[in-house]
Amino acid sequence: MELKEQLKQWLTSRGVTVHDVGTHSADSVDYPDYAAAVAKEVTSGAAERGVLVCGTGLGMAIAANKFHGIRAVPIVDEASARLSREHNDANVIAIGARLTALEEAKELLRIFLETDYAGGRHQRRIDKITALER
Repeated sequence: MELKEQLKQWLTSRGVTVHDVGTHSADSVDYPDYAAAVAKEVTSGAAERGVLVCGTGLGMAIAANKFHGIRAVPIVDEASARLSREHNDANVIAIGARLTALEEAKELLRIFLETDYAGGRHQRRIDKITALER
């Protein structure tokens, strides 16, 4: 919750529109509910990309990937943030608050948001991933 709130404030200060679908308290919650809420925002077009924050980011990425059109990745370093966008056209990032300090999370999120999809040879692989969803 704390990391999410700090990232939300940071994004807003950079002019990024943030639609927070929860959670809004530090109480224990079932993370698949929030992964689903973010995935629905992205698949509906209400959001271009999504950001998930939980303890590790792993379970939320798994849950979000159950939705057609979602390519969610847990980000652990700058290379994974950049390559998830360049090669995989990832549209949801999952950050583990227990694993990632605030300044590192900001940098990973910045890279994720500012990196464009390279297309080219990667597109046929994205097409194969999309075919698996059917």
